[in-house]
Amino acid sequence: MKMRKLISTAIIGAMSLIGASSAVMAYDGDYFRVCRLNPQGDNFLALRTCGASKCQKLSELPPNTYLITTEPYAVNRWREVIVLDSLHDREFSGETGWVYNKYICPVR
Repeated sequence: MKMRKLISTAIIGAMSLIGASSAVMAYDGDYFRVCRLNPQGDNFLALRTCGASKCQKLSELPPNTYLITTEPYAVNRWREVIVLDSLHDREFSGETGWVYNKYICPVR
């Protein structure tokens, strides 16, 4: 009985350590701007309700519109973003949606 309790305690302790070491880090977002648009074409980037061209278009973003991402990586070449009023916008209250990753460039 003592051995069973000792093993049980060891397993619970090991699980606690594993859980603590795999804590999820918060993502602060990365800044991007709309870029690489064809000025002879539509010259806007569609902000959509989901990450696919079949999804409803929410708005048309002109070149150099600033965005912040809500997730660290693209999903099937689409990024979920918040539209910013400017690069210094810290309210993050702009429109939220999905944009095609090819047409956004990191702000350095």
